[in-house]
Formats: sequence, structure tokens, C-alpha cells
Amino acid sequence: MTVGKDVSALFPDVVNCMQTDNLELKKLVYLYLMNYAKSQPDMAIMAVNTFVKDCEDPNPLIRALAVRTMGCIRVDKITEYLCEPLRKCLKDEDPYVRKTAAVCVAKLHDINAQLVEDQGFLDTLKDLISDSNPMVVANAVAALSEIAESHPSSNLLDLNPQSINKLLTALNECTEWGQIFILDCLANYTPKDDREAQSICERVTPRLSHANSAVVLSAVKVLMKFMEMLSKDLDYYGTLLKKLAPPLVTLLSAEPELQYVALRNINLIVQKRPEILKHEMKVFFVKYNDPIYVKLEKLDIMIRLASQANIAQVLAELKEYATEVDVDFVRKAVRAIGRCAIKVEQSAERCVSTLLDLIQTKVNYVVQEAIVVIKDIFRKYPNKYESVIATLCENLDSLDEPEARAAMIWIVGEYAERIDNADELLESFLEGFHDESTQVQLQLLTAIVKLFLKKPTETQELVQQVLSLATQDSDNPDLRDRGYIYWRLLSTDPVAAKEVVLAEKPLISEETDLIEPTLLDELICYIGTLASVYHKPPSAFVEGGRGVVHKSLPPRTASSESTESPETAPAGAPSGEQPDVIPTQGDLLGDLLNLDLGPPVSGPPLATTSVQMGAVDLLGGGLDSLIGGPNFVAPPAAAVPANLGASMGSGLSDLFDLTSGVGTLSGSYVVPKAVWLPAMKAKGLEISGTFTRQVGSISMDLQLTNKALQVMTDFAIQFNRNSFGLAPAAPLQVHAPLSPNQTVEISLPLNTVGSVMKMEPLNNLQVAVKNNIDVFYFSTLYPLHILFVEDGKMDRQMFLATWKDIPNENEAQFQIRDCPLNAEAVSSRLQGSNIFTVAKRNVEAQDMLYQSLKLTNGIWVLAELRIQPGNPSFTVRLPAPALPALGCLLPCAGQPLLPSLLPRAGVSLMGALAQLGWGPSEPDVNEHQNSEPSFQLSPIRLPR
Repeated sequence: MTVGKDVSALFPDVVNCMQTDNLELKKLVYLYLMNYAKSQPDMAIMAVNTFVKDCEDPNPLIRALAVRTMGCIRVDKITEYLCEPLRKCLKDEDPYVRKTAAVCVAKLHDINAQLVEDQGFLDTLKDLISDSNPMVVANAVAALSEIAESHPSSNLLDLNPQSINKLLTALNECTEWGQIFILDCLANYTPKDDREAQSICERVTPRLSHANSAVVLSAVKVLMKFMEMLSKDLDYYGTLLKKLAPPLVTLLSAEPELQYVALRNINLIVQKRPEILKHEMKVFFVKYNDPIYVKLEKLDIMIRLASQANIAQVLAELKEYATEVDVDFVRKAVRAIGRCAIKVEQSAERCVSTLLDLIQTKVNYVVQEAIVVIKDIFRKYPNKYESVIATLCENLDSLDEPEARAAMIWIVGEYAERIDNADELLESFLEGFHDESTQVQLQLLTAIVKLFLKKPTETQELVQQVLSLATQDSDNPDLRDRGYIYWRLLSTDPVAAKEVVLAEKPLISEETDLIEPTLLDELICYIGTLASVYHKPPSAFVEGGRGVVHKSLPPRTASSESTESPETAPAGAPSGEQPDVIPTQGDLLGDLLNLDLGPPVSGPPLATTSVQMGAVDLLGGGLDSLIGGPNFVAPPAAAVPANLGASMGSGLSDLFDLTSGVGTLSGSYVVPKAVWLPAMKAKGLEISGTFTRQVGSISMDLQLTNKALQVMTDFAIQFNRNSFGLAPAAPLQVHAPLSPNQTVEISLPLNTVGSVMKMEPLNNLQVAVKNNIDVFYFSTLYPLHILFVEDGKMDRQMFLATWKDIPNENEAQFQIRDCPLNAEAVSSRLQGSNIFTVAKRNVEAQDMLYQSLKLTNGIWVLAELRIQPGNPSFTVRLPAPALPALGCLLPCAGQPLLPSLLPRAGVSLMGALAQLGWGPSEPDVNEHQNSEPSFQLSPIRLPR
């Protein structure tokens, strides 16, 4: 039988041997029965009487052997005779028999689930969780877990604090496999609060020092899951992080196969909580005798742990790896250097220098990988490292891999204006156009169109040639379609073509292979299983529905939602739970699509006298990380719709209601609605709006128009950090789907308790609006008078003392023209916008109004307004120790300020903000006059 011979003919003779008293012989007979009972079910019935008799034998080993064998014989006729002996064995006085019977219930349930439920075995199994013997408890848990997986809807493991306490007590005494069953069961439990989670963690932590790696990983799974509920401010949280590192490091000293499993699990853990292993970089350094699969996995984890603190060490290692003989490992090492440059900005220059050194080795595959990663570095840091282009082009002829050729073509096309012979370089690729891969052909087509848009007179023949090759001579539908799009764009609207082809590109991703957060949370729940090795949920590789249960981490408690300290965050990523995934071309809109934009947390106003760097930012790094980083340059004025000027600010003349605005004597001036986001830039969604302040409440009045052909739903809105902390005070409520050609008006309440960051200009607001189609970004300038608070009238004595303290040289003046109002009307109209008249006097037939206003962040502004009866021009004089000239904040309606006043206003503004920590105390005046980059790159001619 055991050597593959069919001995089923001996079945009757073997059954006769069941009556023996010899235990070893009885085991062999039972083994034979298990093997052949299914093929001869009628004869297997002959053994039933012996089974029933053995279940009552005085020897517990024979009782356990009988019930185990009956459970393994998968014959329907025998199962009905099994019930009574099984019931007795479940309540047997010997724990060995009980633990065997517990497993038998799971086997019987697999054969006939209805029978098990009817006989009440499940309730008996639940009672065994309270058994005094730890092995019985472990087997009962294992059996219930097995049954629950095949029937996810049944709530068999209804765990509560009392049963959890019994499981934890049994955990210390049962075997290693029993510990694994109990730990896996604990991982499926959700504690009622953080105190219970901490208590469980404290009792599970000793399992981290177990000799069995499966026990260690199961314990890590429980701790990783329950850490979600612990506050990061707790001392225990930091202690737990320190305790998790040594067992994971110990796993890496095992044989290579176990190392690989450990590394795949560590990869998940590092993505979720990089702080656990941030000081253990050296254990991931590659050894010369590591198998290639271990080397590649270690390399991946090294990049995830790279930070400004250890980048020098990491780069030195990677440079060594790049000189190895294993081609796959060398390629990954070179690519890892590029990923370091993208992840840790401070190391970018050193990484580029290292890559150039590797290019000088002239090793073909090293050079090609280096060119691919340098292209990514150009995308991450535009206008910074382009001086290396000449070195790259020296190796142009040696490029034979499609990805490297495509990367080089992209570089030439992107920086064509700086390369004198860019047309010659691209023409050299064009000679064998049809022999190139699709990737290279598509890149070459785009690069030549870019070149044409930058140098139209010199490259007309070249662009016609490539368009002809792509549309008339190609069978590839992707290439042909792109060619036709470019051809029609160029022939109908060259300006639109330039905006499309030469549009600003999104930042390249720091971590292109980060697992999506929801999937990562699910995989953390499967640490120590096959899912954690595949990095796929079980549903992706388990056939059928059996055994596939979707799991997720427990919800975070309010006390555990404090933001992570910058010291524990990985370099290059914002402080927080997850490193920010900057969207790639395939996922341009990033995590905002998945944001649960619930109502903002209300609370007391935050102190705004300093920049609130610790405030929670729902967009990860803020909108600036998605649209160009902290040095993001706003689009040129030509790209701004003409009617946007109405929203540029609320001038004093506007406050006097000289324009078409909606102004009343009893309320704050309202700027007319302007189009903030044209439909052509938002896939058919047009957004118009304005800002208002009424009775102390600020609101954004939006008008959403659907000019697309599909229904729009699921609207949400998010602001980037801004100078005055403006943020939505409630979610964006669009109560019904927005049908095509439908318009809806919404008033979104705002508050000023959001995160603060100095913007340029000061009243710039960057907004993201999400719907079911996409996420759209736009900038607008809010009128600063919406920030003027109702208690802005300064005491007369304080006004006089403050005014006298201001040196004359700190004052600014400007004129307001064509304002046919008298002093009383002006005072009344300004008071409607919370600009208060503190005092009034008449000097030399001129009315002098002394005004005060107060901003939401507590800053005061003082002004003197001179009005000559019969003269429609007013003079405004402002001192500026605490805030800039009002002219900087409130431009005149319909006309810019006098150029001579702008520099002074800018200096006053920056000087005042320096006291708040918002900027330098003495900025360069020219920075307000010219937003263009201050450097120039002279053209370079590259070798062909």
C-alpha cells in the first residue's frame, strides 16, 4: 500500500484484524481502512462495530485513535454511526481524547455540515474554548476557525473579553502549532478600546522570542493589527516598536528560503510602519553568497528604509553592487540609486554623480539603466541636473534596449531648446523607425512634435516625416491614433497643441511600487501566510470562495490619530502613517480620488501666530505635492480667464460699490462671480464662484455647471494650506446627481482653523474638486476683506499710541480715483465690510477718517483716509509695522496700483510677516516684479 501497490483485495482479512489488542497492529489496520474505505464503502460498514467498541476502550490512546480514524473515513454511511461516539469523546475525561475529537468535528463538518449543526457539535466545540487543557483549547479554536472560513456568514468565533482572556492564558502552555492557531484567532478579534488592545499586546509580546518562525510572524501580525488602535503618544507604543525589530532581524539569519519569506513579510511591515526597522539598515546589506531572490528583496527594502540619515551608507553599498557580475542584480542596483535620488532630495546630487561614474565604466547594461533612471531624476528635479545631458549623449550609439532608447529620446525632446543639434539626434533614430519597438516609436513621435513646437522653422520637414510614418506606414493602432491627434492639433490649433504637448508634467512618483493602502492593510492581516509572500489577497490565487475572507485593520481610535513626528517619518515623505504616493501618469490624480472627505473636525481656533506644521493635511503633502511642490509656479497670466480679474481682490473702490458688485450699506461687499475653472480644463465641469462674509461667517458661493455628456456625482472639495488657514467647515453637498447642461449653486461654509502656509501672493488659494470623473485643480485669489472681523474697531487711545510709534518712513500712500461719495457715506460703506472709523476730523477743508481693521489671525491694520468735498479722488495713508500697506491687500477696482507703490507695499508686507515666521524680514523688492527663474542656460551642442 505504501509503495503504490493495490492491496484492496485484502480488505475483509484486514478488517478481521481490528479486534487485536496490539496497539501498533491496530494503528496499521486503521491506516489501511482510511486508505481503502472510500473505494469499498460497503465493506467499510463491517468496521463500524469495532470503532464504536474502541471508542469506549479504557485506553485513551485507543479511544482517540478510533474517533480520529472514523473522522478520516469520508463515507456517508459511516458518518451517521460516528455521531454518538464523537459526542462521548468530546466530553471524555482525558484531554488527549477531547483534543482529537475537536479536530474530528471539523472533518465531519466538511463531510456533512448539516449533520454537525443538527447534532449540536458546534455548541460543544465552543464550550471547549473554556477547557482547562491548553491543547484542547487550541484544537477547538483551530476547528472553529476552519469551519468559520468555509462559512464566513456564521458567527462561530463570537469572541468577547472573557474568551480572549482564556485564549491568552492557554497561549503560554500549548505547543507551537497550538500557539499559531490561537494567535491567528486573536488577529481576527477587534478590541473594544485602546486599553484592551494594549493589554492583549502586552501578553502576546513574549511570543516574539519563540524559536519557531511561524509563531513569531503570527505574533507580529497580532501586534501590527492592534497597534492601529494605540496612540502614538503612549510610552508603550514606542516600546512596542523597539520590541518588534529584533525578532524580524533574527529571522534573517535562517536558511535562504526562510529569509525570503521573512523579507517578503518585512517588505509589507516597512511600507506600513518604516519606523520599526529604520535603525536596522545594515542587516539588509547583501551578502556575497545570498541567492538572487534574496538579494533583490533586500535591495527593495533598503530603498524603502533609505533616509537622509543613512543615505551615504546606502549609496556606498549600491555603488558596490553595481560592479557585481550578476546582470539582474546590477540593473536593480543602478535603478535603486535613481530611486534614492527621487526619494531623498538632499542626496540627489550625490546620486547623479554616482550614476555618471557608472556611465564612465562603459558597461552597456549599466549605462542603459543609468540613462533610464536619470530621465526620472529630470522629471523629479526639472532645470537642475541638465548639465549631464552631454555625457548621456556620448553613449547614444550604444543604446540597444527599448526602455533606454525611449528614455534618451524623451530627454532630447524635452530639452530640445537647449540642444543645438536636437533635430539631428532625433533624425538618427528616425532612420530605422519601423524596426523600433512600439515604446520607442511613441516616444520618438512625441519628441519630434515637441521639437517642432519649440523650433518650428527648422523642423517642419522632420515633423511631417514622422507624422507620415506614424499614420500612413504603421499598423500599430496606438501609434496611428497618437499621430492623427498630433496632426490635427498642429493643423487646426497650434496654440492648443503647445498647451497639450508642452504642458507642465506631474512630479514623478517617489515610490512607484508602493502597495495601495487598502490592499496593504488587508495584507498586514495575512502576515505569515502565502498571501504575504505573493503580496496578493487570497481571493487572487485561491480558487472558489472557500477559505477566502476579506480582512481589514481595526478603525483607529480618536486618541491614536495624532500625527507622526517628523523624526519617525521616512525622508522624502510627509510625516504621517503612509509615505505619500505622488501620482504617476497612469494615476495622475493620486489618493484624492479615494479620500473620505467627511465633515472637518470642529474645535477651538488654533493659534495662527506661527505656521502650524503639525496640522493634519488630508492630502498627505498638500496640493503642492501634487501640482509641483513648494516651488510650484502659477500659470502665466495669459492662461488666466479674462473675467478672473474680478476676483483678484476687493479694492476700496469696490467697497464703495463703484463696480458691478453686489454691495449694500448693511453688509460686506461681494465680488461678482467669476469662472475659476473653465469646462475645457475640467472635462466638462465649469466652476464659477465668489467669496462672502455675513454675520461673522465666511462662505464660498459656488456655481457648478455640467457641460459634459455624462452625469456627475460624488463631489468633494479640499483646500491646500494657505496664508490664513482657510478650510471648508463642512463637506461639499451636491444632493442630486448633476445632469448634463444642469447648473447648481452651493454655499460652502469656511473657517480659518486649517493649516497655515505662506502663499505667493498672500491671498492665493489652491483648490481640488473631486467628482466621479476625475479630480481637478485650480487657483483663485480670495478678497481679503472676507477676513476682516467684526471686532476690528480699535480703542481710540490705543490707536493714537500705536500710530505715534510708527516711523514716517514706514508709511505708504496711494490714490483712489473716481469715488463720488462724501465722508459719511464712505465711513458707513466701509463699516459694512468691517473697516471701522475710529476718529474723524477736518483739517484745511479736508475730512480725515482714521480707520482700523482686524484680520482673523489677530493682525491689526491702521489707515488714514483723506477726502476733499467735491473731489472724487481720495488719498489713503497706511503705516506698516504690523501689516503692509492696505494697497497690497486691497487693489483698486479695475486698475492696478501705481507701480511705484508696489515695491514698498511688498517690502512692508514681508517685513510684517517676518515677525510671524512667514518669511524673511528684508526680501528683495525685485522678487515681486519678476516671477521668472533667475538663471539662464546657454544652448549646448551635443555629439551625435
